[in-house]
Order: sequence, then C-alpha cells, then structure tokens
Amino acid sequence: MSLQAVTALVIFAVAFVLIATEKINRVAVVLGAAGLMTLLGLVPGSHVFYSAHAGIDWDVIFLLLGMMIIVGVIKQTGVFDFLGIWAAQRSQGRPYKLMVLLMVITAIASPFLDNVTTVMLVAPITISVCRRLGIPAAPYLIAEALASNIGGAATLIGDPPNIIIGSRAGLSFNDFLVHMAPITVVLFAVFVLMARVMFRKSFVYRPDHFAAVRDLDAKEQITDGPLLARCLAVLALVSIGFTLHTVIHVEPAIIAMLGAGLMVLVSRVDSTRYLAEVEWPTLVFFMGLFVMVGGLVDTGVIHQIGQWAVDTVGENHFLAATGLIFGSAVLGAFFDNIPYVATMAPIVEDVVAQTPDPATGQALWWSFALGADLGGNGTAVAASANLVVLGIAARAGQPISFWQFTRYGIVTTAVTTVIAWGYVWLRYFAVF
Repeated sequence: MSLQAVTALVIFAVAFVLIATEKINRVAVVLGAAGLMTLLGLVPGSHVFYSAHAGIDWDVIFLLLGMMIIVGVIKQTGVFDFLGIWAAQRSQGRPYKLMVLLMVITAIASPFLDNVTTVMLVAPITISVCRRLGIPAAPYLIAEALASNIGGAATLIGDPPNIIIGSRAGLSFNDFLVHMAPITVVLFAVFVLMARVMFRKSFVYRPDHFAAVRDLDAKEQITDGPLLARCLAVLALVSIGFTLHTVIHVEPAIIAMLGAGLMVLVSRVDSTRYLAEVEWPTLVFFMGLFVMVGGLVDTGVIHQIGQWAVDTVGENHFLAATGLIFGSAVLGAFFDNIPYVATMAPIVEDVVAQTPDPATGQALWWSFALGADLGGNGTAVAASANLVVLGIAARAGQPISFWQFTRYGIVTTAVTTVIAWGYVWLRYFAVF
C-alpha cells in the first residue's frame, strides 16, 4: 500500500473516530478531513466537484435538497400535525403499537418513494405524535430509519445503491421485485419482532397524555386545505416520476428538483419558510463525506480491498456471494453505502464476468445489493436516511447521538445479514 493510500486511510479513520465520539461537530470534522485530503493531493481538486466516482455525488445532494424543499412546503399545511394525532389515536397511545404503525408506513412507502424521501415525510409526523404523547421521539425515529433501509431494498428505486447496481448490472425494476422483495418482507417481519426487544425500555405508556389527544379533532390541524390538495397532487407526480425514472430516462435528482420547483410555484409559500426547513448541515456533511471516501478511491484503498476479496474467493462462487453479503454489510456501514457501491460495482462486475452462467452472476449481484442495503443500518453515517433522520431530530431539539443510533443499527445489520445470507444460499446455491 502506497504512502498516499496509508495517509488517506489514517485521515478517514481519525475523522470517523471523531464523528463517533462526537467530541467535535461532525460537519466540522468531515470538512476538515475533506480539505486535508484535497490539500495533500489525495483527491485532485477537479475530482471533488466533477468526478462521478471520487467526488461529491450531486445526484444525492440535489435529490435531498429537492425533497427537503417539498417537505418544507407541505409542512406549512399542518398535515404532519393531522397525521400525528391520527397515529396517536389509531395506536391508542400504546408505544409499541405506535412504533409498529410508523414502521409499517415507512416500510411500505420506502420501496416506491425511496427511503430518504420516506423518512423526510414520516419523521416530522413522528416528532409531532411523540410530543403529544409525552414520549421521547428518538427510539421511533431510529426504528423508522432502520425500517426504511430494509424496506427500500425491495425495489430498484427504494435505496440509492440499488439504482447504481441496477444500472451497472442491467437489472430492471421487476428483477428487483422478484428477487429482493420476498426476502425484504421476511427481514421486515423479523425486525418488527426485534424492535419489541431492542426498544423495550423506551415503551412508556402515558394515559394522561393520550386522554388529551384522544378527544382532539385531527382535521382541525389542517390549516390550508386547498394548499394541501395542490401539494399532494405534486407529491403524487413526483412519486410517479420516481417509479418510472428508468422508463422516462430522467434521474431521481432531476425529478425531485422539478417537483420542488412545481411545489413552490403552485403553493406561493414565502421562500424563507420552506428554505428554513432544509437540513443544510446534513447536505454539507454529505459533501464532505463523499470527498473523504473519494480520497480512499483515488489512492486505491477501496480497489485494493476489493481486489483482495476477488483473489481470495477465486472460483468459489458461493464463497464470493458470502463475501459480498458480509463484506458489503461491514464496509458499507463505515464508508457510506452509496460511494461504497459506486466504487465496488466495477469490481463485482469483473467477478460476475468470470462466472460460468448468468444465473450465478445474478446471484452475486443480489448478494452485493443485500449486503450494501442492510449495511446501511450498521452505523449512523452508513446511509442517507440515517443522516437525514439525525438532522431532523437535532432540529427538533431531540438529538440522536452516533452511538445511540449505531448500537441498534449493528444488531439489526448482524441479524438481517445472516438471514439474507441464508436466503441467498437456499435460493441460488443449495442443491437438494
């Protein structure tokens, strides 16, 4: 390993430790690390802004920005307070029942809206209902982020890594439904049961708070009905665009930005109101994180890891599938699964090219997708949805620490990855 590669790895490791310990603001850490990598020439300045594989992923940034603006406009209608009261009344104030309800909504929406968009819509509802019931929102927000990453794995557009894999492997929306949706349903069912145990200390029933919510008229929370109708129409168009983006050949980021522009146009809401809802620190954190990972890409660190894996598995394709599932779950948890997948996809393609038949090759792609998607639950910085939830929680005055999220994420990733590995073996490699 070259001196540049070692330097990039050290900078990344130190930055990750600082993020995990939260001694220094995480945005300051990633900006400092990204600046240092650029200053030392580990990431060329031109790559920072213009490289598709080693720089800032503008598709992700503008997808997030567009959806944040859309959510910021929708929030002005009072619909989140309406849904918060509805969820509280529907669950009868019972904490676990409420968590399951919110997780089910998240998991059903994530495959079609994508997991980032879903948590942007569900998180404000969660904060609203938890405030009314007098319970901490953090456990519910964490559970939703984890559920969104599991649910998003079901389709091509549900999780950003899937879009990258689908494009590289030539896999369609229906291919993902057939191969990923069945195991996603199983994993989500397991996670619902796990949540009952993992978050048990957070389940505090407050009957006095529920009594105050029970008698409320949820519809009274809607402050502008006509505006809500226009917003929902735009949101429906955006959702359709996400679903058909591979057919109409328009990137999700463009759809989100067009949707944001249309939402602003039809709402006529003062720009200061919806721009105030944009999670600017989260967007800046993403930019810095992409540059940090770009340093590992440009210096060959990630390529060497991938090449070592290829040499290790040789022609043992089940071992390759096993390595892709567990390796992707571990590495994706530390390097953010979007740039990780973008970097590893060409390496996986080389491995697939050496397989004896297309079926085995596809099994390796599904192993890669499952590992990367489930690895997104591994740490607080492993997936876009996680970081968005942390940003929303901090803005609401209920911050979630790195370790508070990660301790649940590690357990969830470990259990679901083992189950996914069993699924891959049974479906693609077992001979009875």
